[in-house]
Amino acid sequence: MSDSLDRTSAALKERYGQQGEAAGEQLRRWLSGAVPLSYSEILARHLETQPASGDLLPLIFDAFWQVLPFGTGGRRGRVGYGANRINPSMVAMTVQGHCRYLKARFPDRRDLKVVVANDVRVFSDIAGTYRFLGDKHPLLGLSSRGLATLAAEIYAGNGIVAYLPEPRDPMGTLSTPELSFLIATTGAIGGINVSASHNPPDDNGVKIYDEHGSQPVAPEDQLLLDSMAGITEIQSLPFEQALANGMVRPLAPGLHDRYVQGYVSLYGTFVPPRATPPIVYTPLCGCGLTTVGDVLKRLNFPVLMPPAEGPDGSFAVIPFRSPNPEVPQSTEPARAYADQNGSGIVLSSDPDADRVGLEARLSDGSWYHFDGNQIAAILCYALMLDPKGPRRSGLVIETLVTTKILGRIAAARGNSPVIDDLLVGFKYVADVLKRLGRDGRYRDVVARPEDLVLAAEESHGVIVLPTILDKDSTPACMYLAGLYQRLAAEGKNLLDYYTDILEEVGGYETVSRSIMMAGAAGMLRKDQIMASLRTNPPRVVGGLPVQRVSDYWDEAAFGPIVSESERLPRNVVQFATERFVVTVRPSGTEPKLKFYCQLLPSGQPPQARGRDLLAALRKEADATARSIYSALLEPIGVSLGEAGLLVPDLIELDRKREFETEIAPRLAARLKAGAFSGLGELLAWLRRESAALLPGADPLPALKAPLAFLCGQWARDLPASPILSELNQWATGVNKSAT
Repeated sequence: MSDSLDRTSAALKERYGQQGEAAGEQLRRWLSGAVPLSYSEILARHLETQPASGDLLPLIFDAFWQVLPFGTGGRRGRVGYGANRINPSMVAMTVQGHCRYLKARFPDRRDLKVVVANDVRVFSDIAGTYRFLGDKHPLLGLSSRGLATLAAEIYAGNGIVAYLPEPRDPMGTLSTPELSFLIATTGAIGGINVSASHNPPDDNGVKIYDEHGSQPVAPEDQLLLDSMAGITEIQSLPFEQALANGMVRPLAPGLHDRYVQGYVSLYGTFVPPRATPPIVYTPLCGCGLTTVGDVLKRLNFPVLMPPAEGPDGSFAVIPFRSPNPEVPQSTEPARAYADQNGSGIVLSSDPDADRVGLEARLSDGSWYHFDGNQIAAILCYALMLDPKGPRRSGLVIETLVTTKILGRIAAARGNSPVIDDLLVGFKYVADVLKRLGRDGRYRDVVARPEDLVLAAEESHGVIVLPTILDKDSTPACMYLAGLYQRLAAEGKNLLDYYTDILEEVGGYETVSRSIMMAGAAGMLRKDQIMASLRTNPPRVVGGLPVQRVSDYWDEAAFGPIVSESERLPRNVVQFATERFVVTVRPSGTEPKLKFYCQLLPSGQPPQARGRDLLAALRKEADATARSIYSALLEPIGVSLGEAGLLVPDLIELDRKREFETEIAPRLAARLKAGAFSGLGELLAWLRRESAALLPGADPLPALKAPLAFLCGQWARDLPASPILSELNQWATGVNKSAT
């Protein structure tokens, strides 16, 4: 093994330079047994299996070139073997570090207790990353519940009581928002959630919460990070022993009812629920049935759930296996189910139930997907300005990338202060609610935490109660359900409601996009793009001159960076024209660069109305967003044409290029040669050729928009091709049965 390790280390250094050398050193440490729970025998098989061609070298490098970063509120990434992966070792060292931090922070407390939560995930290696290890190895079947149980053992071993929901139930779960509620309610000093939120099923993660039920911000999170450094030993207590001596405990049965009743009381008489029409709600195979589901049922809404969309850690029935309310395709089966059952609404939540999704059926039978900013605008208007609503005045909180229409609504309501310049992430919203009235940071804000009407972020998240300090899909779903039923009785739908808001308040629109760039190369690319924005910011956006550039690393403008942990969330560059505000930032938890293109009202009364107004706003914002996407790729020497830009952003950048430069030209050549006897054969070929775009999921739905564009281009060369016409009909949705 020593020889193979030396060869691998040398190969890593030769191919990847200093980063490769660091990866080799980290690999050597994990193989030595110095890292607890490191599966050194499995890592040895990585080296033994490696052929002379070095096929596994990229996998080994990516697994060891860094320690998985602690991002927005914890660690999140692919499940696998190594320091840059989620596995029992990384979770154990994270939890042991948390124990060290808690004991230092609460040295005089004797009743040290935490709440441990988890979602539904089970690692099945859907992408086939570890196929070379055969069909049996230790990580196969690793679940969020298993990692949560491991965490409870470690807390117990460190003298900290761990509250774990239904401790003996291997399928037990607890959502992110209910975790936040329970930490504050039980007097716990913190907690964790083992979850990767809306990520693909091969991912997992661990998020850490403070005694308020929120994720810590700088400089406190730096102290947490420092506590995790240098962990080499894990203290734990066997689970059954910990359960027997009370170091692992179940949650009191009445606590969940208090969570549910809190929202039922808040809902009050907003819109009295009716027996019809039904509300379709899907937890997208996650744990939202115990939060959204229970609250909707307690309020007596007629709730229907699509078949097979209950808890399932593989997300098998969700298109793309992407349980993300931001992705319109994720609710396609739920929309079909709603059609069958006479419902005009689909509400959804992601696996840990903190994000909300909304789809509404229109009068022509089509469905409209609302983005997070539109959902926030609807909720804000319904609570504050709607003549038939509660017309609440109070505090509105949003981040610097949330739609500015919320501020306009609050101003129109009056006596409603707005905090709208926060960094991205709900931990900053929580920090406002914790500090409000307690220090001088918000001394100009005349409001108390209990005055909160709405806190919202573009990422499909809201807070409406200051006692739950992380985003929660539940209140959004209950208000949207009631509003939908009221509008249905009036012969309207939620899109009509939204366009009425635009006409009354102003022509706002926001387009959010992501550039997925995985691995060490992706990290380098993200850094290159951000560095270029700082040294050579664009002078023109959407044909308009840039009036202002804001770099949140600029300490003269935005204050000192108080700890290294603050550097990542402040890695933000924003530039503005008279019509747009564009914000660019790397994600703190996912391998992608995100940007937000916010369209502002022109100052002139809009000429279009209703859906025509919305279409005009979206067209302008979309066009600007595509031009920004292309401009951001220039510093890394990558270009995408229109077809590549239309491929959904959940697909990695290199895979987008592969579709545009390799798969699409091959398809065009085969069409020209008459190689397909029918549309079914064409789609079967395309499904095989595109399988790598979305491992483990059907890639065809992701290719409809780019193929519709390409069909228009190819029609010039194949004007009389019947199969091209069929392909275009399929891509544009005219022929829905072809797949």
